Amino acid sequence: MAQSPNPSKLSFSSTFTLKPLPRLHPNLTLPTKPPPYFKTLSSISPPPPDSKPTTSKALNLISLLRAIPDWSDRIKERGMQQSRALYNHEKWVQHRSSLRHVRHVLSSLQSRVILSLVPPVLAFTLVAVAIASYNTAVDLCCLPGFFPVLRASSLPYQLTAPALALLLVFRTEASYSRFQEGRKAWTKVIAGANDFASQVISGVENSSDESTKTALLHYIMAFPVALKCHVMYGSDIGRDLQNLLEVDDLAVVLNSKHRPRCIIEFISQTLKVLNLEESKRTMLVSPFIIGPF
Repeated sequence: MAQSPNPSKLSFSSTFTLKPLPRLHPNLTLPTKPPPYFKTLSSISPPPPDSKPTTSKALNLISLLRAIPDWSDRIKERGMQQSRALYNHEKWVQHRSSLRHVRHVLSSLQSRVILSLVPPVLAFTLVAVAIASYNTAVDLCCLPGFFPVLRASSLPYQLTAPALALLLVFRTEASYSRFQEGRKAWTKVIAGANDFASQVISGVENSSDESTKTALLHYIMAFPVALKCHVMYGSDIGRDLQNLLEVDDLAVVLNSKHRPRCIIEFISQTLKVLNLEESKRTMLVSPFIIGPF
């Protein structure tokens, strides 16, 4: 390295020149060194070879334990989606028959209440079988002597039995009350829809509003169906309304967040389009002011 005349500045230039490398023969190849071998050093030990089989065994055990609850839930949900017709005279005669108990016993496996009790009853039965087998093994000296016999006092069960009986009765009464309230509300909706449709049929007499009147009647018929699909899980509202609404109206209903309210908006807008007297219009709109049907 040569120093610059100015001592305050340093020069990084070099005084030697590169010599040209000798030309190699075109057919001559240089020997290549093998790539160096690097050994990976890590403080983390590799996972044991049997970790994946252990996980798969645990998943298989969980799926096996969930098989019966999943089967029970599928049957219950399938029963919830079945249509239930109201009782007529023939069904009441069949219900009062002396052979109804035999029919109930034969159809007990189709009861959603019994199916819902299968998983917990089976779990407690397995626990009881395990405890009974353990106590039997201890009594027969099949286990070492330091294993104790499992015992429990019956006093807690005797004290809580009356409270559990009252709780069961109150819960049954509350479930029947909720069923009756829901049935009354649904009957009110159906009766209100029928009355409203009758008022539209008798009140709209102008021939120029015939198409609007037909659309309004379809909206009225679609409201109970949309409300049923809104309160029932797993209902196919598109299939239920495809014969009542036009394609455009059905698309708007399917894209709305609250589908029964969307149909109420259709009904309100259609009432405004009709050529009616103000008194008749007020009479038809009054159910929406008090409450839908």
